[in-house]
Amino acid sequence: MRAAAFTDLIGPDGVEIIDVDRPDPGSGEAVVDVDACSINHHDLWILNGASAMVDPTDLPFVTGLDVVGVVDAVGEGVTGVAPGDRVVLCPNETCGTCRFCREGPENLCENYSLYHGGLAEAACVEADRLIPLPQNVDATTAAALPTAYLTAYHMLRRADVEPGDLLFVPGATGGVGVAAIQLADVLGVRTVGTSSSASKLETVAALGADHTIQGTDPDDLRDAVAAIGAPDAVINHLGGAYTQLGLDVMRRGGRMVVCGRTAGPISEIDIANLFRGHKRVIGSTMGTQADLERLVDLVAAGDLDPRIDRTFPLEATADAFATMRDRDTLGKLVVTTA
Repeated sequence: MRAAAFTDLIGPDGVEIIDVDRPDPGSGEAVVDVDACSINHHDLWILNGASAMVDPTDLPFVTGLDVVGVVDAVGEGVTGVAPGDRVVLCPNETCGTCRFCREGPENLCENYSLYHGGLAEAACVEADRLIPLPQNVDATTAAALPTAYLTAYHMLRRADVEPGDLLFVPGATGGVGVAAIQLADVLGVRTVGTSSSASKLETVAALGADHTIQGTDPDDLRDAVAAIGAPDAVINHLGGAYTQLGLDVMRRGGRMVVCGRTAGPISEIDIANLFRGHKRVIGSTMGTQADLERLVDLVAAGDLDPRIDRTFPLEATADAFATMRDRDTLGKLVVTTA
């Protein structure tokens, strides 16, 4: 079968279509014929050689977390899914034995990891991580959910936002940013989103943002947000200088949830601002399988329509990564095998 593999960790030029053996399911596993799989910055970091998860000895490496397709075969002991079922994969990989796996939430697992292997014609996965996909949810739409929307939804839960709250989303045109804007709109939460692009902000406003600010300089953004109001919460997928920005603009008792570091791995913050304002900074990674099930329900009910920027055939996976690298997107990039 065909797979889009990383054969060199040099960026999009390191992606090749290769032939690999079709997997057979082991005990507790299922083989899914992949219809669609979105790509994420997590994948691009690996491809650029910026992730400790993969090194040259692991090549060729097939990434792809967000698997959607049809079950082809199941292994011994599998009862939850059967051949012919349409499914979406929750890419969480957990040990199942640590205190966090026992008590939850599962994404706190001491040995937490993520599934890779969806950028291929078939993927072998843990069967109990598969979620049934309603017939009115198409594969491309479902492939947008497991990473960006799952991460944003869990962050909103951890931010403890309520209808009418004000949420600040710097970098609102990235994958998690767009998802946070859309999900906040579903929840009745007002939003302030930022971007360097005026045209992208127009799209974000159409997706539900109540206020938009063009710019990237934290000092300018600080004043612009203050003119709108003090946010109850901040969704921070950027890190770097945006962490102090979030602390500065939040109201007393505000909550900032952090999931990324695309603007820098180190944030310097004013500790007095944090404790005198009774503010909270909360780390978050991905979400739970129950979160993803809830997202599927929202899409099936017509309450959420994930933003898809464009799709690429499997043969053009390198082009998909080049598009992500060049930041010429607003919404998810999805690879299809049809």
